[in-house]
Amino acid sequence: MKTNYQKELSALLDSLPAGGTPKLLLHSCCGPCSSYVLEYLSRYFNITLLYYNPNIQPEEEFRKRLDCQKELLQKMELERPVKLMECNWRGEEFEKAVRGLEGEPEGGARCTVCFNLRLEETARLANEMGFDYFCTTLTLSPHKDAERINRIGAALAEKYGVKWLPSDFKKRDGYKRSIELSEKYGLYRQNWCGCRYSKRPESV
Repeated sequence: MKTNYQKELSALLDSLPAGGTPKLLLHSCCGPCSSYVLEYLSRYFNITLLYYNPNIQPEEEFRKRLDCQKELLQKMELERPVKLMECNWRGEEFEKAVRGLEGEPEGGARCTVCFNLRLEETARLANEMGFDYFCTTLTLSPHKDAERINRIGAALAEKYGVKWLPSDFKKRDGYKRSIELSEKYGLYRQNWCGCRYSKRPESV
């Protein structure tokens, strides 16, 4: 039986103590996916967005998506201000991590390694910088396996001693809302995840 991560998230948000706002380090894969998540979670957390995506290729595409993220933060009215933590393009980290998995199908073992790479950096920084929780926007996509992403996040929470915020942001029409917000703010929406393997004709 699959876990209902949206139900878990709702229960956690309802249980947050009054009188203090916890700090969340939120990994963002792109502006469009972060739009709904920011609208939803900024009511509950002081959010810092982490743009760490060494999988995005080429570097020009990485910067295009980063510019889109900045554009969203400038335009969007949120419950609380959101900070942005930028990482430089570190494509060699992705290439090293997925070496030997180049022939895997989209959504397979290579993607698991990529999720882990990005979430581990998020967990490490969350621990290092004293955040209360860490999370990712990745579960918004209907093409992403929320079960797998949440399992990785929970394991990294144990490893780094910082709480994982469970999610399945595509639920409750989250994905639909992200499309509406993208149209409202005129955001660039890409049609592939990021790496060159996800851009293969059979996986687009």
